[in-house]
Amino acid sequence: MPTEEVCDSVSAEDDAKKGPDVPFLLEERVKEKVSWKDVLRKKVGKKCSCSSARIKALLVDSIPIVKWLPRYQFKDWIIGDAMSGLIVGILLVPQSIAYSLLAEQDPIYGLYTSFFASIIYTLLGTSRHISVGMFGVLCLLVGQVVDRELTLAGYPSDTNQTTLGNVDNSTGPVCDRSCYAVMVAATLTFTAGVYQVLMGLLQVGFVSVYLSDSLLSGFATGASLTILTSQIKYFLGLHLPRVQGWGSLIKTWISLFKNLGHTNLCDLVTSVLCLLVLVPTKELNDRFKAKLKAPIPFELFVVIAATLASHFGLFEETYGSDVAGNIPTGFMPPQLPNWSLIPNIAVDAFSIAIVGFAITVSLSEMFAKKHGYMVDPNQEMYAIGFCNIIPSFFRCFTTSAALTKTLVKESTGCQTQLSGLVTALVLLLVLLVIAPAFYSLQKCVLAVIIVVNLRGALRKFGDIPQMWRVNHVDTIIWLITMATSALVNTELGLLVGVLVSAFCVLGRTQSAQVRQLGQAGDRELFEDLVSSYKGLQNQPGVAVFRYEAPIYYANQALFKKSLYRSVGLDPLKEKARRRKLDKQRNQKQGGEDQKQEMDVSTNMYLLQYNSLHTLVIDCSPVLFLDTAGVNALKEVCKDYKGLGVDVLLVQCNPSVIDSLRRGGYYDPKKGTKDIQFHTLSDAVSYAQSLKSQNGDCDTVV
Repeated sequence: MPTEEVCDSVSAEDDAKKGPDVPFLLEERVKEKVSWKDVLRKKVGKKCSCSSARIKALLVDSIPIVKWLPRYQFKDWIIGDAMSGLIVGILLVPQSIAYSLLAEQDPIYGLYTSFFASIIYTLLGTSRHISVGMFGVLCLLVGQVVDRELTLAGYPSDTNQTTLGNVDNSTGPVCDRSCYAVMVAATLTFTAGVYQVLMGLLQVGFVSVYLSDSLLSGFATGASLTILTSQIKYFLGLHLPRVQGWGSLIKTWISLFKNLGHTNLCDLVTSVLCLLVLVPTKELNDRFKAKLKAPIPFELFVVIAATLASHFGLFEETYGSDVAGNIPTGFMPPQLPNWSLIPNIAVDAFSIAIVGFAITVSLSEMFAKKHGYMVDPNQEMYAIGFCNIIPSFFRCFTTSAALTKTLVKESTGCQTQLSGLVTALVLLLVLLVIAPAFYSLQKCVLAVIIVVNLRGALRKFGDIPQMWRVNHVDTIIWLITMATSALVNTELGLLVGVLVSAFCVLGRTQSAQVRQLGQAGDRELFEDLVSSYKGLQNQPGVAVFRYEAPIYYANQALFKKSLYRSVGLDPLKEKARRRKLDKQRNQKQGGEDQKQEMDVSTNMYLLQYNSLHTLVIDCSPVLFLDTAGVNALKEVCKDYKGLGVDVLLVQCNPSVIDSLRRGGYYDPKKGTKDIQFHTLSDAVSYAQSLKSQNGDCDTVV
């Protein structure tokens, strides 16, 4: 025998023994099985261990000031902290009085709230820059609950009359309208704080990631419209009760138009003058904030001027203007919440707790990222929780971080939360000495301050076209949340926003498509063949597809439908067609026409599909599989196997591989071996080697 023939025969034998290309395999680590009892015992032991190091670490984590205060760089940081604390304190004086009006509280309690919140967050907070105090949306929510409970208790609207009715007051037998309003707000604040601390204990700080920026922005804008509407009556000097229930914004505007004839001209003129001063000066502060070392406190100047004008002009006595009234100095003794009110306000407190925490964590993380440090969401939950629990005993109402004052704090050189103590000192001076001087301050001036501070949220309406160009889904979430918060109900707006966001995420998995992939030349690069790139090539006999979503119970039917449509071969329809032909053949046995029809049909089928022998599915975007997803893949593999088409799964992550194994996808008895392909090139090479081994006509059964 010639040498060449011997070599050829040996090579052929070697190829036959070699078989199909063996894909590259990774050696998996052997996972040690640990019983749940050992895991639980280890975690409990770690949490409950008691040592000096453990106590020290727990103290440092629970009270962050213990960690950073000893490292305080006095010479470098004290000037910035003192300046920012002083400026924020000056700004907080008029705003604290104004937002008390929004929360249906007397002005003194707004000052109390800002004072205690500044001190407690300095001790417990992990952010260096945020300013914790009153936030307009939370004040609105508190005011709505207070007004509702006052109505249920039988108090007349917008009066200070003493009522001796059926009021369960733990502090005494008699409680007027103002006293009961304080009691409701303090109990609501206490309950919200307890919720926040419990969420911190349960380590559920991660819930903040489910509240997207578009959702929070839409909610804040919708609530801002409600706040704006609620303050118009003070602009006009009207005595109107706060409208409760769904559609309160529309009902309030109807009530305003009906009562325009009772407008107090003194309050209207004062409101217009204050607007003409504050709006331009606020814009100047914003425009030149880079050049100004600190924003000019025009609000404080307006408050001082308006108070002097009202006092010497006798606006209350002569024109009947509503004024802030008596603001006492000093502190009142602490009092317990009214426990009997908790069942009535428990649901409201939960929504307030979520909003307060979400706003605080969002601002904390935003400024931490900007300045290069980390914040702990769970510790922030503790901090804001105790900023509500402890002050609630001193008749305060709910607090959170506030964007406007945080921006001022950052821009004026703040380095640490020591600036919060400086702010508290400014407020303490007002509480002990200056507070009574604001007796003659008109409520319409406070309303103007509230409305002017809503400019940032209301400007979002001008950003809608840009938002739509950037992302349609986020814009839809923003619009729905905003509209629901403003036109239906504020708390319901937050819930609807969360549900819409969840359905949008679910919808994206429902709208995922199977994409056919092509190879870029000889490179190991596969991309979308149809719509993304040009010049990509198909491998003969091998079709490569990618499904860009997890496969689970909600979209497993869509996955199969999209795959069959993209491949161009639906196994179920093909099997139905064959059964129909078999039935016709049995009915017309021996019919020559029928035999010719079947032969033609079968030949057409073979001509159309005999080139496809392997279907490769790129599973890299598939993050997880549930039982329904595994069953869907098993059905796809089985259906195509019946037509002689092999199905290969590629680039599965370890969790997907575990799900396939547990679900019985890999079964050697049924022809599905546990072969893992880590790249598409490996799978395509393996498929081509299978083809060369089986021959051209062995792909269709």
